[in-house]
Amino acid sequence: MRRHAESYLTHLRKLSVLGAPLVASNLAQFAIHISDTVMLGWYDVTALAAATVATSIFIVIFLMGAGFSQAVTPLVAAASEAGDTRTIRRVTRMGVWLSILFGVLVALPFFAAERILLAIGQTDTVAALGADYLRIAVLGMAPALIVMTLKAFLVALELTAFILWSTIIAAVLNIGLNYVLIFGNFGAPELGIRGAAIASVTMQSATVLVLIVYILRRLPEHQLLRNPLRPDPQIMARVFRLGLPIGLTSLAEGGLFAVSSIMMGWISEIALASHGIAMQITSLAFMVHIAVSQAATVRAGRALGRRDEIGLRRGAIAAFALSGAFVGVTILAFLLIPQTLVGLFVEPGDPALPQILTLGASLLALAALFQVVDAAQVVALGLLRGVQDTTVPMVIAVLSYWALAIPLSYVMAFPLGLGPQGLWLGLTLGLAVAAICMTGRFVLMRARTALPLEPNETAPVGPHV
Repeated sequence: MRRHAESYLTHLRKLSVLGAPLVASNLAQFAIHISDTVMLGWYDVTALAAATVATSIFIVIFLMGAGFSQAVTPLVAAASEAGDTRTIRRVTRMGVWLSILFGVLVALPFFAAERILLAIGQTDTVAALGADYLRIAVLGMAPALIVMTLKAFLVALELTAFILWSTIIAAVLNIGLNYVLIFGNFGAPELGIRGAAIASVTMQSATVLVLIVYILRRLPEHQLLRNPLRPDPQIMARVFRLGLPIGLTSLAEGGLFAVSSIMMGWISEIALASHGIAMQITSLAFMVHIAVSQAATVRAGRALGRRDEIGLRRGAIAAFALSGAFVGVTILAFLLIPQTLVGLFVEPGDPALPQILTLGASLLALAALFQVVDAAQVVALGLLRGVQDTTVPMVIAVLSYWALAIPLSYVMAFPLGLGPQGLWLGLTLGLAVAAICMTGRFVLMRARTALPLEPNETAPVGPHV
């Protein structure tokens, strides 16, 4: 155990070093999605519409499975701090097992995708194309989740630089394969939307291989492929119990923003377009806060592993400070140059441009406040995951998002007549409640469970709640 607590500046430095590659990696991952959208839009508008609907379904299912991958980070971080390489290997292996099992279990419904898409009101053409995409894309579900698990392992060990480079390589590979397979370049068959799906599966599978090779070469002492087929019910149960609430929390948040877009579409096409642009801009900024949250999970997990109450508290303050500093930057941008930011997403000659600029600027003004509470709640969520507390945060998230944010957004937008601005205000209030409750949960939990530190004490790998 460390006898001297690290200073706030040391925590800030370590969070920054750990989080910076994660920010760039998250942006590169975001670029993969954007490149798919742009290249399918160049190919065919109907194919783009089908892919938009299909990928929305894929992502919702993926978010559920990704909870098991994300559970690996705090468990490995705590085990690493305790010097327990065996537990690190067991946790990671069971994270991979759960990723594969989840990918296999969810594959069957995807083969009935066309009927599902027709049932939710899509046209025959969009349903057929979307089904073509999903039948291929589902083959990449397990590889994509394995990638998440291996990245979670590396993040927990604070080896984030390679995550950045592997994501950039994946983005470049995805663009190249899209160019060849969607359009039929370099003598390849023109596969359209199916080509985009094949490109995604290939990219995900290749990334798995790249990460495995790197881990085996960089971290041979962990023997990650040792006994890969050996079942481990105890550790699997731990990863499952920790990961399922994480997946449900992510699902609840994704559903919140999907429903907000549906409600915005009830107002007008201009409102929906402005809302979409404002969401894209805030999502880009949010990549920074997600990275800080991921780094906070690791630092909190390591503090838990060595039972360092002072380090846990200082690390939490440093995480909020780092995220808050970037919030200040985005607030200035959203308030000082909102129309410039919105204008980047609209064709200059579009007749609806003046309306979109005006409404988009007003939404970005609200987004300045939205960023404050959204950043606070995601950092608090990362800290709670670091100390392996995920069930209560899931309940807080579901109630804040679905029992509060969505009803408030509806009431403010429609009965109260506040329109698009009211909808965003409702989202902000709901997320504010989530931020307050999650932060309070972390503070009160640590106060209730503070443990005396003994110089020769070895911390257990598990929640100390």
